[in-house]
Amino acid sequence: MSLLQTWVQTLKLARAGQITRLQEHRRALLESVRNSDERRLLRFGYRVYSQADEDGIIREIFRRIGEGNRTFLEIGAGNGLENNSLFLLSQGWRGAWIEGSSRKVRAAKRNVSTVVSGGRLCVEQHFVTAANVDETVARLAPDRDVDLLSIDLDGNDYYILDAIRSISPRVIVAEYNPKFPADVVWVMKYNETHRWDSTDYFGASLKALELLLASRGYSLVGCNIIGSNAFFVRSELTTAPPFCSPFTAENHYEPARYYLLAAYHCGHPERYGPFRMTVPL
Repeated sequence: MSLLQTWVQTLKLARAGQITRLQEHRRALLESVRNSDERRLLRFGYRVYSQADEDGIIREIFRRIGEGNRTFLEIGAGNGLENNSLFLLSQGWRGAWIEGSSRKVRAAKRNVSTVVSGGRLCVEQHFVTAANVDETVARLAPDRDVDLLSIDLDGNDYYILDAIRSISPRVIVAEYNPKFPADVVWVMKYNETHRWDSTDYFGASLKALELLLASRGYSLVGCNIIGSNAFFVRSELTTAPPFCSPFTAENHYEPARYYLLAAYHCGHPERYGPFRMTVPL
């Protein structure tokens, strides 16, 4: 084995060891006394096509409240291979993706071309603002009671959520800024042309989102383990089977654990192709 091959192999082994330690750390977090409460959602999380454990949490939420009409709308869907609705799409759901990047929209249409051509998915390039988002949503949403709304814009998420009035999703997944503690209300200043600059200046704190959506009839039922996404359910749906109350940021806040992302990736490049799959509820 050459020196270069030895060096590459050493790096691979080191990375494998690091991922194993991260997986063990994740397991310890999930087995804590706090998270042993089955009303909590963290222990149900796993990744199929989501960034981290969102796929499993979303599946568990719909197992508890029922799947409804199996429709979704995702704003900030990326290239289609890593988001919060592709796993649902794989199970026969239908819906729409909105993405601001024309390059990512082209990639998404290419990556899931069979589903787009089959009519179950609409992919549209649109840079949403507080002024135009509701008109776009009203045009693209499958129905007013869409089952899942997922939003990840790395910026004006709070204002976009506040502006959406034409639909009443049963479940909302929204990115929050974990820099701010659970009792702090913080929202970045609205900037119609904002694009994320890879800093921690983005979005809104969990408490800000909790208060905003509580005023619209939603309850905060959990966050994912890396501290990036919060899950809200229409309040009338949270009683049977129960979610973990109180439905507050103080109860459900998870700090930033972005370092755990490596523990959720299978090690191979993403690809979406023909398949057979059974996913029982």
